[in-house]
Amino acid sequence: MDNKPSLIKRGRFELKYRGTKCLNCGHELDVSDKFCPNCSQMNSTKKVTLKDFFDEFFSSLVNYDSKLLKTLSALLIRPGSITKDYINGKRITYTNPFRFLLSLAFLYFLMFTYNTTFSDFDRQFSGFDEKIINQVRPLSYALDSTNVFNDTIALNENAQKALKQLDSLDKNELKISETLKGLDSITNFDPKKFKENNDSLILSNPSKYFASIQKESSMFGRTMKKMDFFSVVIRKDTIYSFKEAVAKYQIEDRRSNRMPFNAAASLLRVIQAPGSFINATIGKLPFVIFFFLPIFTAFIWLVYIRKKYTYTDHLIFSFHNQSLLFILLILSLIIDTIFGTASAGWFLTIFGFYLYKAMRKFYGQGRFKTIVKYIFLNTIFVFLAFFTAILLFAGSAFTY
Repeated sequence: MDNKPSLIKRGRFELKYRGTKCLNCGHELDVSDKFCPNCSQMNSTKKVTLKDFFDEFFSSLVNYDSKLLKTLSALLIRPGSITKDYINGKRITYTNPFRFLLSLAFLYFLMFTYNTTFSDFDRQFSGFDEKIINQVRPLSYALDSTNVFNDTIALNENAQKALKQLDSLDKNELKISETLKGLDSITNFDPKKFKENNDSLILSNPSKYFASIQKESSMFGRTMKKMDFFSVVIRKDTIYSFKEAVAKYQIEDRRSNRMPFNAAASLLRVIQAPGSFINATIGKLPFVIFFFLPIFTAFIWLVYIRKKYTYTDHLIFSFHNQSLLFILLILSLIIDTIFGTASAGWFLTIFGFYLYKAMRKFYGQGRFKTIVKYIFLNTIFVFLAFFTAILLFAGSAFTY
């Protein structure tokens, strides 16, 4: 262990501070050992001073910067070579692919959310939640409970009168204007009035209304009506938690009730503050990438199944290429911020050419085979990315 590299030649590394026994694990040491071969702790009996502390801190920083620069240069200049070096054992030279990608992903999405104006949506869409609820609620009821819609029509006296005219009057005697006026009232369904009436019905006796929902035959119908019920009491009866709803309306504390409450509360927050929702969702993307890439790597492994590489080798290849993509996107954001341009398309084009070169270099196949596999894998990548984005935003909307 005495040949372990270090930039510090003085301080606690001086020979006079070397011990013959590890202070951490008690392993026997030689004075030539800079580190314990058993636990890797520094072999030094010297008390730590502020100077020693800062010397070691900046030494570690320089060592990390050295790895970082070598990793960046290898990624940019030699597509595919860094992955070959890493899986062949040359690992101390470069930063860990997983940690490197995670750092770049966080940095990119932090810069992206900082440079965008999603938070402005909260102000622009102020009051928009009522408009959405006015339109969506009647539709959700109609999808599952058409009798509610039919009952509303049945109450329209003009419509009933028009229908009687159609049945009883002769065509020559039919008063077209009156009939059309009556028929128009059939189709003139007012979502706002429907919403107001339904809100009043819920708030007049919430406990009784919720109990009536349990009689709904279909599970979908019960869930939709429960979500509607909870959205009303949250907005108009100042209910902040499911426990409050349980205590106030004598609702059973079970999952089938808790899930609609959480979904209604989350959707209300999304509608009321869409910009904050988008920012929060984008903040989850770095974590989603590490679930997405392993799935995509399975397709790479299948495409190159005859190669000697393991699944982990393919995964490292994916990590390195994704890291390069984030580097280019970060550069694009910096350029766009400084010069007010839109350079993302150019950098994505550069990445497309880079990826082709990386595949050729790493897998060592001819142009035709590489192009075919390149097109196939990129198609799979776009499909998986689109599907993952839908799942992420849908899941976030119900858990926000």
